[in-house]
Formats: sequence, C-alpha cells, structure tokens
Amino acid sequence: MLKQKTLKDSFSLSGKGLHTGLELTVTFNPAPDNHGYKIQRVDMEGQPIIDAVADNVVETTRGTVLAKGEARVSTIEHGMAALYALGIDNCLIQVNGPEFPILDGSAQYYVQEIDRVGIEEQNAVKDFYIIKSKIEFRDEATGSSIIVLPDENFSLNVLVSYDSTIIPNQFATLEDMSKFPTEIAASRTFVFVREIEPLLSAGLIKGGDLDNAIVIYERKMSQESYDKLADVMGVPHMDASELGYINHKPLVWANECARHKLLDVIGDLALIGKPIKGRIIATRPGHTVNNKFARQMRKEIRLHEIQAPTYNCNEAPVMDVNRIRELLPHRYPFQLVDKVIEIGANYIVGVKGVTVNEPFFQGHFPEEPVMPVYCRLRRWRRLEDFLFSTRSMIPIVTLLTS
Repeated sequence: MLKQKTLKDSFSLSGKGLHTGLELTVTFNPAPDNHGYKIQRVDMEGQPIIDAVADNVVETTRGTVLAKGEARVSTIEHGMAALYALGIDNCLIQVNGPEFPILDGSAQYYVQEIDRVGIEEQNAVKDFYIIKSKIEFRDEATGSSIIVLPDENFSLNVLVSYDSTIIPNQFATLEDMSKFPTEIAASRTFVFVREIEPLLSAGLIKGGDLDNAIVIYERKMSQESYDKLADVMGVPHMDASELGYINHKPLVWANECARHKLLDVIGDLALIGKPIKGRIIATRPGHTVNNKFARQMRKEIRLHEIQAPTYNCNEAPVMDVNRIRELLPHRYPFQLVDKVIEIGANYIVGVKGVTVNEPFFQGHFPEEPVMPVYCRLRRWRRLEDFLFSTRSMIPIVTLLTS
C-alpha cells in the first residue's frame, strides 16, 4: 500500500508576479496526513486559507485563480504541477500576495527545491481514484476536449493546435511521472505577440518579460507597430519581417509549448483533490477546459466515494477456509467466505465460490438460476470488525462467482 507524502522541510521562492508585477514570496510547508493542498494568504488580515480544489477556481483567463471570500491567489498551476507530479499529497502553501511568482515561467525551480528538502512518507494510505471506464469532457465551441481512460498509472497525452505557422500542431507525452523533472518541468509558458497588447490593456502580464515566457511572433505587423510593442515589452527593436520565437534563452525542446500545456494540465488536475490512476488525453487544452474537467471528476468521485478494490482472484489467499472457520462461527450453507485474497488498510477482498449444487438454485428461478444476494457494503475500521460483523448476511467486500 502506497502511503501519503509531504515535504521533509519548508522552502521559499521569490520573484515577480506575472500579472501583477509585484515582488512575491511563496513558501511550501510540510502538512499532516489527509491535509491536502491549501494556500494561505499571509499578507491579509486573519491570514485566510483557501482549499486548493477545482470548486474554488473563479477565473481561468490566463492562469488558474483560486478564491475564498476576499482572498484570491492566481498563477498557481506550475507549483501545483510540481507537487502532484512528485507524489506529494499534503502541503500548506503560504504566499504574501495575490499570485505565485512566475520565476522563469516553468516548474523547474519548484522541482529543484522539493528535491533539495526531500519528501517524507506519512502514515495515511494514499487514496487513489481508479478510472474504470471512459470519462470525457468536450467543449464544442473551442474544440477542446479531455478524456481519461483506464490505466495502471497516471499518464498524459497532450495535443495542441493553433492558427499559426510557427506552432500549428504539437504533441507531448508523459508515460511515467518520475520523468516529470527531466522531461516536463523546465518547459516555459508562452504567449503570441498578437496577444500582448490586449493582455496589457486588460491589466495583465505586468511582470511578463523574455526571462519568464516564450514569445511567438507568427503574424507580420508594420515595423512601427512592432517597435511600439517592443518598447512596451522593454526589449530592443527587431526586424518585423522575421517571424519566429523571441527568447533570451533558446527552446529547451522543439515541442516545448506542448510540454508546457501538459504541465498546465497536471497543475489544474491536481485540484481534483486526490491522485488518479488513468490516462489523460487532452486535445487543445487550456485552463478553462482543464478546470471544467477537474470539476466533473470531483463529481464522479463523490458519486463513487467507496470504490471496489482492484484485485487478482487467482492470488494465493492470505486466509484459507480453515483459518476463516477459526474466526467465524458460520458453517455451510451460511459460511459465505471461502478465502480472503487481500487485506488493505481500509478494505478486505473475500471470495465465495458458488457452484450449481447450492440449495437456493433449486427454487430460485430453476430454469435460469440466480443467487439471492443481500449484501450491505460498509467500512470496517479493523479486521476483527469485518470478520465478526453480523449486520450483513454476506460479510465480505467482494463476491465472486466461479
């Protein structure tokens, strides 16, 4: 059984906010079992705390914004992606302003600091939500979609498509979360030149520059307009006839933009509230569709709060019929547990072998025999509670027929 994890120690990162331009410091702290992710505004009266869950997202225009009452925090997705990808379940994040610092526009500094302070295993069991059938969210207006399919682990395929000659189509894949630090974390956020003026007019990207974003120039404009925009951005004048990337640092990967979109998907799905096992296929993702999908997943989880465990019925039993008879007073035909094949921290898988000579088959739909099952599923705090429960006619979590 995998256990929950938290940080071994606190760490802080400082820098300017992408949208506010303010000098900000964010601190990531260890947190107890079952704490989840929480963000605290230490600069506000009462130091309010916001649960980092999809239901508390209030805006997704150019980043993910969480709010509770008057407290708001934006640009959280890179830090959340680092926590989620590195398997950290519990963390209290303190920030002294309305957004996380943008740093270099990637998640690599978060990953480096997490690696430096270390990760600590806790006592509580990691509560995965296992995807057992296809779940899909599609936005017909934008053509964006996110699908999750059953898989043994958490993995992602991301496809991006833009009306652009520079990045018309790109895709990125992450099969193993252990490769996030080397394959995804350093991918930077990006913006098109044509988007800069509208964003500035909206009061955003006040802290944006070539040190924290990839700027893509893919539609020619007049030299005069290009020069004015360069002045606003605080960069030297460039030739308006030359299309391409405008960077201080060259691309880390040819598909860096798609990799960053994959990073954003992880950061936004971290707000589901528990780790999932499934394969994500995201087409033209963005913070809006990411959040809508995360909200849908939270509804699915609430509907299936207690999931049947995944098991192999052919495994050697941890309790055979003789051991069960030592613990249970029942005998045939009321001994309805033949073996126990798995005992977890909060569940048990038992097997009842059913054959055609069971007495109830003689009178219960003889031509189409059906086994009458009256089973009340409930949580047992201890193994003894499970084995000696008398509230269920069949005191087992899972009933198999053979």
